[in-house]
Amino acid sequence: MWVYEKKLQYPVKVSTCNPRLAKYLIEQYGGADGELSAALRYLNQRYTIPDKVVGLLNDIGTEEFAHLEMIATMIYKLTKDATPAQLEEAGLGEYYVNHDQALYYQNAAGSPWTATYIQAKGDPIADLYEDIAAEEKARATYQWIIDLSDDPFLNDSLKFLREREIVHSQRFHEAVEILKEERDRKKIF
Repeated sequence: MWVYEKKLQYPVKVSTCNPRLAKYLIEQYGGADGELSAALRYLNQRYTIPDKVVGLLNDIGTEEFAHLEMIATMIYKLTKDATPAQLEEAGLGEYYVNHDQALYYQNAAGSPWTATYIQAKGDPIADLYEDIAAEEKARATYQWIIDLSDDPFLNDSLKFLREREIVHSQRFHEAVEILKEERDRKKIF
């Protein structure tokens, strides 16, 4: 189903070790509106979505895994040279005690990822509106992380991700309109 190229969708560079920014980025790794939740939500919803828009969920769900890989790379690069003291100072002391510098799916507040983050109603239009909301919340989170960051290299990658959230939201809006048109069309038998 997938063809994997051994490169990131967009380059990830960081200026310096910065565990504080890594802590914020963990939200997009394992948070409710993060990339893992989005990928799993869309790839799960595609089973009950009409054929006219199923490819959209497949494409965007797959792309979200690429974004997850970018976030993981950012977190790794921001923490790889951090000392335990720096991690503790950044609010990652408990994380370090439990996981060292391994990546773990949790949100920025330290709550582990949970399947309750994934919504699937079975009504295509309701699910797509959920997807639009998820993309807009992710876009806002990326903007807030950019606002907290002074790393121009990292911000470049974050801006790319923020813009992809906007594109995904627009595509989901288009899918809603396609399905509404289909639903409202008179059926003659």
